[in-house]
Amino acid sequence: MQDNIHNLTRSTDDVVIVGGGLAGLFCALKLAPRPVTLISAAPLGQGASSAWAQGGIAAAVAEGDSPEAHAADTIAVGGGLVDEAVALGIAREAAPRIHDLLAYGVPFDRDLEGKLAVGREAAHSARRIVHVRGDGAGAAIIAALSEAVRRTPSIRLIEGLVAEALLTEDGAVTGLQLREAGNPAARPLLLASRAVVLATGGLGHLYAVTTNPLEASGSGLAIAARAGAVIADPEFVQFHPTAIMAGRDPAPLATEALRGEGATLINGDGERFMSTLHPLAELAPRDIVARGVFAEIAAGRGAFLDARQALGARFADKFPTVHASCIAAGIDPATQAIPIAPAAHYHMGGIAVDEQGRSSIDGLWAAGEVSSTGAHGANRLASNSLLEAVVYAARIADDIAGRAIPSPARLPDALVTSRGGTPDAAAVKRLRTMMSAQVGVIRNADGLAEAVRSFAAVERGPASIALRNMAASALLVAASAWNRCESRGAHLRSDHPAEVPALAQRTMTTLTEAREIAESLSERPLPRTARPMIA
Repeated sequence: MQDNIHNLTRSTDDVVIVGGGLAGLFCALKLAPRPVTLISAAPLGQGASSAWAQGGIAAAVAEGDSPEAHAADTIAVGGGLVDEAVALGIAREAAPRIHDLLAYGVPFDRDLEGKLAVGREAAHSARRIVHVRGDGAGAAIIAALSEAVRRTPSIRLIEGLVAEALLTEDGAVTGLQLREAGNPAARPLLLASRAVVLATGGLGHLYAVTTNPLEASGSGLAIAARAGAVIADPEFVQFHPTAIMAGRDPAPLATEALRGEGATLINGDGERFMSTLHPLAELAPRDIVARGVFAEIAAGRGAFLDARQALGARFADKFPTVHASCIAAGIDPATQAIPIAPAAHYHMGGIAVDEQGRSSIDGLWAAGEVSSTGAHGANRLASNSLLEAVVYAARIADDIAGRAIPSPARLPDALVTSRGGTPDAAAVKRLRTMMSAQVGVIRNADGLAEAVRSFAAVERGPASIALRNMAASALLVAASAWNRCESRGAHLRSDHPAEVPALAQRTMTTLTEAREIAESLSERPLPRTARPMIA
């Protein structure tokens, strides 16, 4: 890596892609043979949420299905905010992108006739999810694309660097400030480029309980926002209702299939609580179950997944992965209820991009979970995220291929920030705890105001750049959640429980606007429970 780092501190004619997940890898491959520098914080194949995806890719490839039906399902779950043209466009490009992945070596499951095997998932009206070995699609896709990237000579791969600032001039990208991952005391590195693609993933790790890897801490969203990019729909965060509270970070999941087999949700008093909240009880939509679980925890009763009667001794054979996670935590799910909590799972918001993946900053594109295309609206349909990532990665490659990239700018004389430093572990813990408590599954004005003020203080304060970037992304989510005085999709305000028809429009905001909200709230008295989160 050191040779690559030495060669990196210069101007480059390469397109620079930041992120080693599905969107970054696919975009780099689609740009070949154009020279690309691909920067990944973790070793390729690690640290990417897409590698952990157990579902698959939604694609209307089966007989009797259609892109129009797929788009209709997407629109139906999006809380009235899905851009219908975007949803249809993505659905129509699904089949060619699946064939691209097959060409790169992804071993999608096939039926006895050799056709792509398709499964069905929640809220899809047809069988249209392509899988790899049942629940291994994400890992298999990342493994195949990583191998393809390593054997593509036009792609210069640099692992172990984190992008901590975006360089701009006159509203256009001029490069990146990077630092060695895991070494905050290292000297920052500058790379000048007029074409940057951010594919850095989501922000689940801003929450105390998440299914996302450590790298999903909102860094890409933060550096784009600091550079002035428009951010869309940041208040909408999807939570998985049954993460296992096993002392692991990220938290392992107890699959929804357990509830399909008859497992129930109970509180610490042994009482089922979902049957009073929804006619489908444990099989209610994911967001409703997440709220029910959260409410029990908030009330001090705790929440548990009870498979003792439904599965008992059959648990280990039927669900070996979940069983292993439980046993590792000292829980025998055959004889004990499993402690659970909702976990931050997917961010519907992100850098606002157009249908070519272009952001509001000239020369900056974004793809995957760091972006917001309008495809998901206020709630994501299962297995649409991997599809969106490959569709937009391909569109970005086509857009870049069709334009002349200006010569690289001169490297700046000064760093955007020289403050590296190890993030204060206690401050990081406070931020993540506050996100879960005040900006989580159930929100209200007082809690959100407390969070906004606290995150703003860190974001503008003397903390390390890594912590300030976390605080910037947290501030965007909290400020937009405070500003949306209704409940819609994954965003629930206990003080505004109804959906307001007049608010059926996407949020478009900036970090400047989020800071202004924080300033306006700073003039109000803090609630008694508030504790400023100064790092």
